[in-house]
Amino acid sequence: MIGILNRLVDEIEQHLGDELDIDALAAAMGTTGYHARRMFSSLAGMPVSDYVRRRRMTVAAADVVGDEDLLTIAVRYGYGSTEAFGRAFRSVHGVSHGFVRRHGGPLHSQPLLRFRLTVEGSIPMDARIVERPRFRLIGHAARVPLIHEGVNPHIQRHIASLPATEHERLKGLSNTDPSGLLQVSADLDPDYAEGSELTYLHGVAVSAKTQVPEDLDTIDVDAGTWVVFRASGAHPDALQDAYAASATEWFPSNPWRLRPGPSVVSVLDHAPDFSTATSEIWFPIERA
Repeated sequence: MIGILNRLVDEIEQHLGDELDIDALAAAMGTTGYHARRMFSSLAGMPVSDYVRRRRMTVAAADVVGDEDLLTIAVRYGYGSTEAFGRAFRSVHGVSHGFVRRHGGPLHSQPLLRFRLTVEGSIPMDARIVERPRFRLIGHAARVPLIHEGVNPHIQRHIASLPATEHERLKGLSNTDPSGLLQVSADLDPDYAEGSELTYLHGVAVSAKTQVPEDLDTIDVDAGTWVVFRASGAHPDALQDAYAASATEWFPSNPWRLRPGPSVVSVLDHAPDFSTATSEIWFPIERA
């Protein structure tokens, strides 16, 4: 996967002024656009779309400080107008292209990325591969923004709005794995961009033929393969560390890739104040 990401970076660099089809590029390299975007975002700390924009504006800055017509420069880097180019330029450099042309800066550069795998090997990841038939995730869903670090206050408010009796009711409906009360993230932005919206469902898993109460939201999950990571320790730090390690350590070292579908967190045990917890993260995968 590291080699694929570096080839993707090279393709981006060679076609900075073109409309890039990440799905087609990924397919030509033997993977999927979905997996490539998720791995790129996890390892680079930014969506591939942001990286492309930052590189374009880094290289374009050298043209802007000259006296070439701004529309010509805009078209060269894939923009149909100086206004669209100007918005992208300001988002990267913090000032207008006109200001930079007059004063020569300030400029914020995006270095060319290069991915490398460093194998530590000191702490093996607790992971298992499971095959699951079709099942359903049922509960209470809400649209929330994606937050990479710390507790997501939007999810907290959603869970807090449910009465204690509803948590007990949901647990009573659970009849298949993943077991217990679940934190489900679905409809994720392929770039995994912070601030993008996702569907969060607080609920449980039930078999595909289970009759679902009409007041509950439902996500139908196709049969397939899953990787399950176990994380124990301070909450949510240990959980977020496991998310990060799955991208930086497990996927680059194993012949599996992410496939579209919900990710699921099952809390197996926790302290009364939730300061520590043991959890499982379920990711839908397929052979690479």
